[in-house]
Amino acid sequence: MTPKLALYLKGYRAQCQAYHIAVEKPLTEDDLVFTTIQGEPVDPSGLSHEFHKMVKRAGLEGVRFHDLRHTFASLMLNKGAKPKVISEALGHASVGFTMDVYADIIDGMQEEAMALLSDALPEGVSAKNNAELTRLFTN
Repeated sequence: MTPKLALYLKGYRAQCQAYHIAVEKPLTEDDLVFTTIQGEPVDPSGLSHEFHKMVKRAGLEGVRFHDLRHTFASLMLNKGAKPKVISEALGHASVGFTMDVYADIIDGMQEEAMALLSDALPEGVSAKNNAELTRLFTN
């Protein structure tokens, strides 16, 4: 959990406690974090439906709630997070599964890494050397 999320959830919990005090039903450690106004668990299909409406209003047709997981993993991979950490955060059974699912992102990262390596290495290969190497490997 990020520090920003922890701060948000702390503030959210304070709001929930204030609400529960106002309705004379103290909040307990067993209460759910996100509930309906009646304190019942949120229905996943209702959550998906509301998400779909928000996405449509934002002009992002075709984005599913589940796509948030892919966005998280993609952003973390692009920022250099360790695949094991991402795999655990997503609840995947293995890092291999995570790597299979996000192979396209990793391929792009490999190309970037090779470009960085190329930039870091000295030039050294001239057109003349390249012609000689080509002749060696094609004969």
